[in-house]
Amino acid sequence: MEAGIATAPSIRLPLGFILCGLVCLPGVIALLIARPTILSTYHYNQHVIAATHLALLGWIGSVVFGVLYQLVPVALETRLASQRLAFVHLLCHAVAVPGMVWSFWHWNLKQVGHWGSIFALGVTLLLLNVGWTAIRSRRWNPVSAGMGSALGWLLAAAMAGLALAASKCSYESLERLSAGNPLAMTLRGLEAVSTFVARFDQMSAMHTHAHLGVLGGFVLLTVTLSLKLLPMFLLSEVQSPRRAWWVIGLLNAGLLGLAVTMATRSPWKLVFAGLLTTALLLHALELRALLRARKRRLLDGPLRMFLSGLTVTVPLAGLAGVLSWPGLPLTVVTGQLENLYGFLAVFGLISTAILGMLFKILSFLVWYGTYSPHLGRTRVPNLADMYSEHRLRAGAMVYALALTLVCAGILLSSTGTVRWGGIAMAAAVALHLSNYGLILGHRLRPRWQPVAARPGQSAGIP
Repeated sequence: MEAGIATAPSIRLPLGFILCGLVCLPGVIALLIARPTILSTYHYNQHVIAATHLALLGWIGSVVFGVLYQLVPVALETRLASQRLAFVHLLCHAVAVPGMVWSFWHWNLKQVGHWGSIFALGVTLLLLNVGWTAIRSRRWNPVSAGMGSALGWLLAAAMAGLALAASKCSYESLERLSAGNPLAMTLRGLEAVSTFVARFDQMSAMHTHAHLGVLGGFVLLTVTLSLKLLPMFLLSEVQSPRRAWWVIGLLNAGLLGLAVTMATRSPWKLVFAGLLTTALLLHALELRALLRARKRRLLDGPLRMFLSGLTVTVPLAGLAGVLSWPGLPLTVVTGQLENLYGFLAVFGLISTAILGMLFKILSFLVWYGTYSPHLGRTRVPNLADMYSEHRLRAGAMVYALALTLVCAGILLSSTGTVRWGGIAMAAAVALHLSNYGLILGHRLRPRWQPVAARPGQSAGIP
């Protein structure tokens, strides 16, 4: 662990990404309250797509990227290949996400392509940085393989999204440009991409894009990080590396098959959904073994919240099986089940896990950056003293109520119930944000006390 701490990057890097995510989260909840039809009815429009990207890229993506930059050097036991590239990624991300959301909201797909290209550039820099770091460390294990493959899926999702945006643009201006013009060459390339995407059913292509990002990028990362974070905080270790390899391998194989069969509307989609379910079952078995072998018996609030998020994989797997059934017609009921499936993946599984684990990660980052240089000279707070456990429990309870209300509103197609669920979620998020504020307050105003001097020794002298 000490070696991992020594190789970690400057805390400004992960904190920068995490703060971006915490700024975006209230915006997502505000959109849900203002437009509950995003979930209470089945339809695609620019507001739905804008809110989805604010949640996935602004909230979840920001936090996940920050955590990755902190954990990759720890997992690989080496320094990050380039902090400078990482800060360039932070700049790209902070600029691209609001630009994409604004462009989607106003349905300006040309600008979506511009901002999306900047976002894809940032993900590419992250992938190169992680790959370069992994090559230097020569440590290849299920965690590093899961991180790398998840970033590959996320980049694939970004490229698929750019292709979808290109397919909805017109290319009439090509006629006025000369053949050798660089702009004309670019537009002809985009037109070729548009022609290729047009071969696929529009809804199938959008579903494929969504699954590449949500399942391939963020769910795979959540599963992978659980194999690193839980052993770290529970003083345990992965009990079966072979089983962990099977989890990562089956998830990747299932995602590849699901992407192909979903894009081509193949009935074999159900088989690959089953493969993903098998991987999640093996992951559950590994977590069970890990928890039984832990040396730290107490499960505190953050870990309980993180694990409760992982349990959402059970209803998600069931919904995936239903929605993957060959020939399932799109009706009002199945449309709402798709809404429920997406909501549970984003806010039930991934967001719950992130909200819980952020208490651990933020506390450690702030404590290490603020108090570690003063160990032995001052009394410093424990990690658990940096936030309110009571406020955490209250936030978790209200968030569980919010999830229940929104899910009920989706199934009943009730706009009012979804809005009340959004209001409850806003209250839960406010409790969590205020608690994160307590942690960050230690960075702004450290709370240490001088160590009492031993007899015959001046205070402050070791």
